[in-house]
Amino acid sequence: MADGTLERAARAENAASSAPMRLAGTGPKDARWMGWAAVALVFAVWELGCWLGNVNSLYLPRPSQIVTAMVKLFVAENLSLDLAWTLWRIFAGCAIGVVAGILMGVWMATSPRVAAIADVFIAALYPLPKVTLIPLLVIWLGTGGPFMLTISALGAFFPVVINTLLGVRQCDPGLVLAARDLGANQRQIVRRVLIPSAVPSIFAGIRLGLGVSIILVVAAEMVVGRTGLGARLFLAGQVLNTEDVFAVLVVLATLGIVVTKLQDMVDERLARWRPN
Repeated sequence: MADGTLERAARAENAASSAPMRLAGTGPKDARWMGWAAVALVFAVWELGCWLGNVNSLYLPRPSQIVTAMVKLFVAENLSLDLAWTLWRIFAGCAIGVVAGILMGVWMATSPRVAAIADVFIAALYPLPKVTLIPLLVIWLGTGGPFMLTISALGAFFPVVINTLLGVRQCDPGLVLAARDLGANQRQIVRRVLIPSAVPSIFAGIRLGLGVSIILVVAAEMVVGRTGLGARLFLAGQVLNTEDVFAVLVVLATLGIVVTKLQDMVDERLARWRPN
């Protein structure tokens, strides 16, 4: 399969990941509170509707009941420990995948032979749903820490390697020639020219990869985990404790919001590298 397939996929991912950030950053300041106001309105309608309709909490608990359940989980049932386990698995595994993805992407971009060999494997494995690898990884690694870190790293690796490859290849050839004229060797060109020029593309890959890592870690915890938010979510569903299910889902949603906002802050700092 040609390298162009990977580049087209990376361009599509970059467009999908960067468009929401630009919209969020270029809107009027007064519009920032509108999202939170809409969330508050949804919760108010939800609370009032369940209360007036006398909806059974087994099917749809009220937001106030969900908040009570969440406080109980954190205070009495040590949900903070499960949250810590999930965060560790997500970020530690994602960090491994990011480092491996950047190194492989740079290697592919600077070595046509490596690119020709690795392109076939990446093109075959990238579209493969990573959740389908859970049974195989359990056989190979068991259900402990190495398995969780591996599944998280796989989620981050492929978006990062493809975006790094694209970012390095899009580097201005004039910069590389200027560096060579100044006496820079290949290692210095990679470190001081190619990687800095690819930073926006790399961070777009990290943004995508981190989201995939979150999904895979929670899914793996639901399947084989004994600790973590996914395991707590699955256990609550098994005993039909809908309030706890919603409480864990709210924690996961809050985690997603925090991660997204942090990524937006980093992206704003990297805006000077983006082409107009």
